[in-house]
Order: sequence, then structure tokens, then C-alpha cells
Amino acid sequence: MRILLLTVALCLAALAGASPPSAAPGFALKSGAFTPGQPIPARHTCDGQDLSPELHWSGAPENTRAFALLCDDPDAPSGTWVHWVVYDLPPAAVSLPEGSGRSVQLPAGSREGLNGWGKTGYRGPCPPPGKPHRYFFRLYALDAPLGLAPSAARGAVERAMAGHVLASAELVGTYGRR
Repeated sequence: MRILLLTVALCLAALAGASPPSAAPGFALKSGAFTPGQPIPARHTCDGQDLSPELHWSGAPENTRAFALLCDDPDAPSGTWVHWVVYDLPPAAVSLPEGSGRSVQLPAGSREGLNGWGKTGYRGPCPPPGKPHRYFFRLYALDAPLGLAPSAARGAVERAMAGHVLASAELVGTYGRR
């Protein structure tokens, strides 16, 4: 019986340590362009200027050494569609202005990965007509820069982040077309 209890205790401890960090208390991602759960303005979509929305964050853990940002649409007909991949954002960064990566330069040292179109940079919502889709902007506080070459695929960024995520913050917007 002791061995069984010890085994259960060890398994529970291992599981507790294996869970990926979620939102740290106070770590938040926001936008001046839209509020959580609400529509993303057309200027940030294929129906407008297709500019990345302004994003700002606060409350990152003190030992953050880099950030990574992933934006995707899990409601896309062909499966999750990647709209933006940014990594190695410096730890002093607290925002990305509208048009980052296109009309506004990313912070020094930042890299952009490949989106679902096979290009670097932000490409905004462009769903087929029908029910609005959800767009997830996820910011990860990391204990080290990823050091990947420019134009890394999302999968490579996620693999490089494994074991380095201190906390994450999420902002979800919607967009639909008739």
C-alpha cells in the first residue's frame, strides 16, 4: 500500500510540474482597437488596410527575457489558420503599435515567422462569408529568447518555446463577413 501511495504522490507531483504555465496574475494583453470578445475593426482585416492592431501588455513576470506573440483563427474551414508570428520581442517591450512589422518597425531584435500564407508579417482576418470567426492573440513571457532565424514556422516557434514559457496572456477578437 505504501508503494502505491508513493507512486500516486510522485505521479501527481510530476503532473503538477509538467503543466504549462497559464496566465500569471496580472499579466494581461489588451488592444486600443477592440475589447475582448468584440469585433476587430475592418482596418485590421483584408477588408481594410490589413494593419496589425495596436497591442499592449503589462504584468509580465520579473524574470521575463523575451516575448513571443502568436495570432490565429481556430475557426478557419481548413483548420487553425496562422495570422501572425512574432518572437524574440525584447523584455523591455510593453507594446506593439498599429501597423507593426509593416509601416512600423518591430522592436530591435524581434523576428517575424511565417503566417498561413507562407509569408512573414501580419495578415488580418479574412474569413469566408458566414458566422464570425474568433481571432486569438496569445502573448508568451519567456525565460530566454528563442534565437531562431527569421521566418521560422509556427511549429518551430512552439517547439523552441517548450520549457521556456513563464506565463501567457490572451486577447480574443471576432470578425465576420456577409
